[in-house]
Amino acid sequence: MLINMKELLAVANENNFAVPAFNISDYNMFNGIMEASEEKNAPVIIAIHPDELSHITTEMVKGIIERIHNSTVPAVIHLDHGGTFEQVITAIRAGFTSVMIDASSEPYEANVETCKKVCEAAHAVNVSVEGELGTIGNTDSVETTAPDEILYTDPEQAKDFIDKTGIDCLAIAIGTCHGIYPKDKKPELRIDILDEIKKIVDAPLVLHGGSSNKDSEIAKSVEHGVNKINISSDTKVVYYQKMREVLADESLREPNMIQPACAAAMKEVAYDKIELFKAAGKASLY
Repeated sequence: MLINMKELLAVANENNFAVPAFNISDYNMFNGIMEASEEKNAPVIIAIHPDELSHITTEMVKGIIERIHNSTVPAVIHLDHGGTFEQVITAIRAGFTSVMIDASSEPYEANVETCKKVCEAAHAVNVSVEGELGTIGNTDSVETTAPDEILYTDPEQAKDFIDKTGIDCLAIAIGTCHGIYPKDKKPELRIDILDEIKKIVDAPLVLHGGSSNKDSEIAKSVEHGVNKINISSDTKVVYYQKMREVLADESLREPNMIQPACAAAMKEVAYDKIELFKAAGKASLY
């Protein structure tokens, strides 16, 4: 069942759980995530970054849509960290049901105007919009460069931002960072800031960059109102570690002999995230 983010997260917000947003970079990875979600009867967000989309192409999105239509669980196809209006429009035309416009590095008013413009275009065709407020760090595919000083999301500014832009969910900065933290950095979530934001905004809240945070911290963020959590590094690291092991057998050359074991290893991580976010069994609520 293909739905948009607003519909998906409204149920999560009402029932106090978070939906995992798994980034995928090929069809095998995507299908493994769908299988894991179906086995756990959990709603899921299929997140695709513009770099990933340029790799898999918009043509493959047609197959993703068909697979989701045939699934037993509700799912969203989400553009992760769209950097330009043009990238957002490309995703909408391809059939995405949700887009993120990340203008968080811009001055506040510019961020507001960019998100508002995207909302006007996306909402006209029933596509949901996610924005970001605060500093969460880069979105590189290697070890992250954690900011020297995280710019935490200001609760009052979060309310103003949602009111002015009309976004459907907000990614907040409360002490996470994209990618895998450098070994000398110790991430720690500011649950107090999350609580303050949750008190004054109605829109579902999103957590990015939780790969290096303790499971106990992530679980606590769900208990305190986070409804969407992005997962990319954790699943990809396992997927490609297993691929390197499989490829130690140099006689293998067929994808159907190489990739299934990689998907199986990735699914174990997906199962853990689904349980940690309290999403298991929640597909029955839709």
